Amino acid sequence: MVDIAPHPHGPEVLEKNPSLLAPVEVLFSGWGGPRIDAAFLAAAPNLKVVFYGAGSLQDIATPAAWKAGIRFTSAYAANGQPVAEFTLAAIIFGLKQVWPLAMNIKRAGAYPGRTTMPGCYGTTVGIISMGVIARHLCRLLDGFDIHRVVYDPFLSTTEAAQLGVRQVSLSELFAQSDVVTLHTPWLPETENMITREHLAAMKPGSTFINTARGAVVDESDLLAVAAVRPDILFFLDVTHPEPPLPGSPLYALPNVILTPHIAGSMDGECRRMGRCMVDELRRWMAGEPMQWEITPEIAAHSSHRPPAA
Repeated sequence: MVDIAPHPHGPEVLEKNPSLLAPVEVLFSGWGGPRIDAAFLAAAPNLKVVFYGAGSLQDIATPAAWKAGIRFTSAYAANGQPVAEFTLAAIIFGLKQVWPLAMNIKRAGAYPGRTTMPGCYGTTVGIISMGVIARHLCRLLDGFDIHRVVYDPFLSTTEAAQLGVRQVSLSELFAQSDVVTLHTPWLPETENMITREHLAAMKPGSTFINTARGAVVDESDLLAVAAVRPDILFFLDVTHPEPPLPGSPLYALPNVILTPHIAGSMDGECRRMGRCMVDELRRWMAGEPMQWEITPEIAAHSSHRPPAA
């Protein structure tokens, strides 16, 4: 479909031999890809489109690139599929109290007595922010007898009805849910969005899941609530900073489960993102709309937004 350079180039290309970029019309990249700024564009005057086989374009796309007419597409939706699958597993484990039971058994060297748990029938899952990951999660949850409440100020009532979810305020979501799962992008306006007030309002025996970004949650507030509410399980695939600093209470609190940012595409799952970008290349070459194209308008309200200068 295209003539490919003999080998992949790293970020040192601009420094060592920028002339390699001169004939490039199509750029494929992934995590750690180059920032398409004025300097890069000067070295790649024929560049037309960037196929980013990863997630957020925040550090890749720039106003200079969009002004120059460069088009961008991202495999963020393909990367979101394993996040939704991971979150589904975490929801089920939360509703069945798997982690506290498993850890208590190991500590005690014995099975516990009869315990209560929310379970997966008639209980409520709260979903914060209805982006592509949360929408895929909703489809996965369609097969369960579980109520879904959502908080997203940008979700229309029509979309909510189509997704089979009930819209509530953020405070109501925390108070009503047996599991809360966070899918909000990290933007200046969402930093520390989840506070002590929200977490402290959670039901006894509930679970809080974060597969989004650690900075969306006020960590000091989370630690304060976790210390006095051992009945709440905090399942954190992301933290801020990441990983937590040595000696952080997150490592010691028995009701905090940490995983090392593995919800997104790992190893063989990354092939899905590559396939997604090849499919986008076919559409672009055929003059068809690209399914996952990111425009400045889309970026302005999402994790693809370039950082402020």
